[in-house]
Amino acid sequence: MNTPPQSANISPGPVWALLSPIGRLGRQPYWLSFAFVWVIIGISIRLWFISVPELPTPEDVTAGAFMESNPLFPILFFVLQWFELALVIKRLQDIGHSGFWALLIFVPFVNLIMVFFVGFAPSQEEPNRHGPLPNSYWRKS
Repeated sequence: MNTPPQSANISPGPVWALLSPIGRLGRQPYWLSFAFVWVIIGISIRLWFISVPELPTPEDVTAGAFMESNPLFPILFFVLQWFELALVIKRLQDIGHSGFWALLIFVPFVNLIMVFFVGFAPSQEEPNRHGPLPNSYWRKS
């Protein structure tokens, strides 16, 4: 008995790229999405620098001081961390690995290696269990 072929979404949008961990993501949208995340981080750091009354010394610049300076910064960074996790999961699935390995982005210094490794690894050309092509995902029938 033949099973009907699975349908696929081969044109998901930017909301899918940033929010959903389901599917495959090619190298170009991965790097463009990361550029967006890094621009948002840069803007928030710039807002912090212009909001402090005096220029902080390197000893004063801590993650805690940064997060306490504006009550929206912790929320922003949780959202940006989700974006990064979703991007890395989809990219890992695109190169044929389990998205479980994306948890390595929470390990300091390993996260940079992980982001660059999955960013430069080539996509699988054939369909895999996560989608038919890069930048796509399977839909359940």
